[in-house]
Amino acid sequence: MNYEYEMSYALPDSVEGLLQRGRGLGAVRALRAPRESAAFVYDGIRRDWLWDQSDERSVYLARLVCDLDLSPMPVVNMLAGDEEACLRACGVLELLALAGSVEAKDGLRAYVRKGEHWVRVLERMSVGWPPEWWEDLGDVARVRMSAEAELPWHSEPWTRFGIAVQSQPLVPRPSLNGLSTAELLRLLSGSHTGDHTKIDALRALNARKPAEELIPLVPWLGMSNDLRPLPMLGRAVRRLGTLAVPAAHSWAQAERPWLALLGTEILADHPGPEALPGLVNELAEQWAAQDWCGPGQTARRLARFGPDAAGAVPYLRRFWLHTPHSYERTAYLQALAAISGDDGLEHIYTESLWDCQKTTRLLGITSAPTIPETLDRLAVLRDDPMETTEVRAAAGTRLAAPDGRLS
Repeated sequence: MNYEYEMSYALPDSVEGLLQRGRGLGAVRALRAPRESAAFVYDGIRRDWLWDQSDERSVYLARLVCDLDLSPMPVVNMLAGDEEACLRACGVLELLALAGSVEAKDGLRAYVRKGEHWVRVLERMSVGWPPEWWEDLGDVARVRMSAEAELPWHSEPWTRFGIAVQSQPLVPRPSLNGLSTAELLRLLSGSHTGDHTKIDALRALNARKPAEELIPLVPWLGMSNDLRPLPMLGRAVRRLGTLAVPAAHSWAQAERPWLALLGTEILADHPGPEALPGLVNELAEQWAAQDWCGPGQTARRLARFGPDAAGAVPYLRRFWLHTPHSYERTAYLQALAAISGDDGLEHIYTESLWDCQKTTRLLGITSAPTIPETLDRLAVLRDDPMETTEVRAAAGTRLAAPDGRLS
């Protein structure tokens, strides 16, 4: 959700601005001044500072509530807001409960009994919590659901409570994972193969080594109405990397819009040397316009040029420091590393261990220097019950490495 005309972010080098952007440095500085930072943490939960829905904040903010030893009760009180505010508070409280907060756990359970948006909250609890934390709310759910205007759509936890839902359980189609790559390609080339089967075949292909034999089939892999490509096709083609570039030149000239667009995007993702000045200029223009959605893609394309794209480095660093669109920060760091090497990025990798985005934390886990501060933070990430499974596993692997580094 873009709040370009509604939200006014604080200065990017202030604690308030850093926390609004989900920067790791914001968390580090907040820990140094917990009393002064408490209001900014609560504000980050109460107000939606996400630039769009690909940005993440729940783990970041819940960790801050714990680390600053803040009371969860102000967050419990935020459940009384509108649905969006309620669900933001719910996302943080779910995690705090996993970390051992009785107040957070009891607050959410009490909300299910009396709160307005209880259906969404209970659905989220059933996904994120062990069943024994919410199964005993079945009687409450059955009584409250009888007064709702419509039945819920999701199956969990309602079918467990014997409550009817609007959606019917999907009958899973047979998996195609057991077929060979050649058999999957034959399905994709078959004129009588249905769209659903082709989608399943592409999904299976995307889980294995890229198949160059897919390339000649691409023009025939639109949906039945040929108005758009089959889902999963774009990913399958991008996984081929430069192998798809020669064919992409002809795709880009196709009369069918979806094929022309796919070809154009593949060519843009693999620019030749002549494209470098234009890409650097594009990034400069995006910075001048304070365009926060899109420079990440430009950064990924520049990264392919390595050191030759040194002219982009000042802009990449500015975007890293200033963007409120935290999802794109990962691309800026990856591009800086590809262009400049890891030298000079040690402090950014270390800061990334506290970043709000999972992908950025993973970069920090892989590349932060092996110093006491890093090792202490890795231990926190490894043992944090609020963290994602992927982050916990990566931190554990890094700590278990003989030299504290991942190869």
